[in-house]
Amino acid sequence: MSVDGWNTVLVLGGIRSGKSEFAESLVTDAPVVRYLATAPEGDPEDTEWATRLAAHRARRPGSWTTEETAADPRRLADVLESAQPNETLLVDDLGGWVTVLLDPDHQPADDLATIAELAEALRGCSARVVLVSPEVGLSLVPTTPLGRAFTDALGAANRAVADACDAVVLVVAGQPVWLKPAVAPASTSETATATASVGSGAVVSAPVGVSLADSEPTPEVQLPDVLTHTPPVAPNQEPGNPWAAPTMALPMVATGLVIQPGMELPMPDEHTGPQAVDRLATLDVPGAGLGVLDRVVGFAAATQGTPTPVAWSSVRVLLLHGDHAGGASAGAVAGDSARRAAQARAGQGALARLAAESGASLQVVDTPAAAPIEDQPALAPEQVESALRYGWRLAEQAADAGVELLVLGACGAGTEAAAAAVLAATAGAEPQAVLSRVITDSGEIDDAAWMIRCATVRDALHRTRRSPRSAKDVLAELGGGDVAVATGVLLGATARRVPVLLDGPVGLAAGMVSRDLAGQARHWCLLADHGGHPAVRLAADVLGITPLLDLRLDLGEGANALVALPLLRSVLALAAALPVHPSLATGEPDHEQPESGAPEPTEPEYTDPEFVEPEPDGPGPATTGADEQAASGWRAG
Repeated sequence: MSVDGWNTVLVLGGIRSGKSEFAESLVTDAPVVRYLATAPEGDPEDTEWATRLAAHRARRPGSWTTEETAADPRRLADVLESAQPNETLLVDDLGGWVTVLLDPDHQPADDLATIAELAEALRGCSARVVLVSPEVGLSLVPTTPLGRAFTDALGAANRAVADACDAVVLVVAGQPVWLKPAVAPASTSETATATASVGSGAVVSAPVGVSLADSEPTPEVQLPDVLTHTPPVAPNQEPGNPWAAPTMALPMVATGLVIQPGMELPMPDEHTGPQAVDRLATLDVPGAGLGVLDRVVGFAAATQGTPTPVAWSSVRVLLLHGDHAGGASAGAVAGDSARRAAQARAGQGALARLAAESGASLQVVDTPAAAPIEDQPALAPEQVESALRYGWRLAEQAADAGVELLVLGACGAGTEAAAAAVLAATAGAEPQAVLSRVITDSGEIDDAAWMIRCATVRDALHRTRRSPRSAKDVLAELGGGDVAVATGVLLGATARRVPVLLDGPVGLAAGMVSRDLAGQARHWCLLADHGGHPAVRLAADVLGITPLLDLRLDLGEGANALVALPLLRSVLALAAALPVHPSLATGEPDHEQPESGAPEPTEPEYTDPEFVEPEPDGPGPATTGADEQAASGWRAG
């Protein structure tokens, strides 16, 4: 369900307001939905009503089950009471339920007592429930007794159900207005405080991935799937600064985000990056200064929108955990990825320790497991859509909490083979050229497992040789849940102007896929080290992202980036704190002033010797040796 952290939601709205479509969008992430239809069939000769019912049925995915409750209004309360915690129910709508409640065939009945039973059943329901109801209280008082009885009963039902629900939203002309809570959880100060408090190396456990409906509630409140058009200003952005302007309008359907090819997302500032690099040449730095790390300053300047960028103080690590079945995971130890994810959640292991040293928060995210790509698609199309939106919400959460840099890592069996398959499909790479050697726990090279992985990618490419190569098709056929969620994170971070530090094949594979959805995403990505992975090297080359370092670290995705993070922070802090060179600040050489009354020192006269062109000793250049003095950097020493 898309409204994570809320167990029951009431969706109100007028006729044709889009309330049903909005309610359906709230449960798109649930793998199975029980649709409780309350409306009676009506007059068989009423073709218009039959058409309405048919349209509702046509919108329901094939994985949903439909149950009719029109025969007995009390049955709805029984269904809510018996629902299991791992179920998701959609009740559409209470207007039809009240119609049946007032039907003379069901009289005598105490209407208010039945409504109270429904509200009580809703309070005790352990499943996730979305209820739809018409809002008729804004219209004129009906002129007939039956009409007045209907509006009175429906008003009483809406009030009782709204009081029992965790959240209430009013849909007006397709636009949602959240009534309860009055402010969405992502925007409340309590949520911002709770999320911000996970710094200093604390570990935040994310909810179970979008493929599971029975996930336990987590301490961190999740964003609803309805994204705001005016996100809060990050702490390091001053009000009124054009760089802090809201993200541009994104395509929405029934106020639900549509992730589609060709999205127009923000680009980093094209002027402040070069200005920051040029400014380095004026600083009081000896020699060539920062060397190749001047790219870090240029990147931070462009993504922060200022020629004097500051070091990232709030950093969040997203560790995506998801296994790939079949030959993609050949050579992997069963259960090892789950063990590492559990270690990270408990604050143990290399990644958690490095996060604590860097003062970064760590969020472990379980993603849908991927099916064997050599035999079938890794994910269903609906899972891909859910995973993309889920990743986007993770980036939205980080931006709302004031996170200034995301570190994207992954742990899972078969991730390298899945990334190689994505590269083969998007960049025409040969599997054996982008698959690293398989190293066992004892440090030995497992050539047999490597060959199985190569054959798996080859068979997957053969199976999909006639399939489309669009971004979502690649994710469904080859990528899997971790790559899909990572792609959503990149897109969401781009929309909120949050830079991402990539680490490992999964993040780079997501970068390759994101090109078709929003080409701007790669400009918000930074790669600290390629880690010795051939897939990372190739993808970085295609995306135009040059690794800053060549350490060949292999500590696990995310951990490699955290090793380099203190160095990158130091570079930014140094560039921001160093003064301008004295000779450039005054325009004159910086001579010491003599003490008062002391004669000024006299310098000996110096005249340049007359330059004489040396006579070459024979034909050709006077010397063939290399210059002893290396070329200077930005400024002569």
